[in-house]
Amino acid sequence: QVQLVESGGGSVQAGGSLRLSCAASGYLSSSFCMGWFRQPPGKVREGVAAIHSDGGTSYADSVKGRFTISRDNAKNTLYLQMNSLKPEDTAMYYCAARRGTCYGWYNYGTYIDWGQGTQVTVSS
Repeated sequence: QVQLVESGGGSVQAGGSLRLSCAASGYLSSSFCMGWFRQPPGKVREGVAAIHSDGGTSYADSVKGRFTISRDNAKNTLYLQMNSLKPEDTAMYYCAARRGTCYGWYNYGTYIDWGQGTQVTVSS
C-alpha cells in the first residue's frame, strides 16, 4: 500500500498559478501510474493528468497547455503545476496511484491508493 499526502492548494485569482505536491511513501512497484484528479462541488471526480514511471504523461483536454504534471523520483513526490487558472478549475484535488500502465488513466475507479485532497479555489 502507498500513502499519499497532498499539499499546495489555496485560493488564487483567475490567471494565477499554484503548484500542488503529493508526497508518496511505501512501495509502488517498478511500473506504476500516478494521477491527479479533481472533484468540483456536486460533480463527479475527473482525471486531470497522469504520469507513468517511464515518464510518459497524459492530460485532460481542459488543462492541456496550462497544467504540467511531473515527478521527482529522488523525493518520491508528484507535482502539478497549474498556470492560467480559471474559476472552473475550482475543486478538491487528489493524487492517486496504481500499478501498471497509464492506459485509461482518467478512470478513477482503477486507482487503489488516494490522498486526502487539497482544495483549490479560483476567483474571477
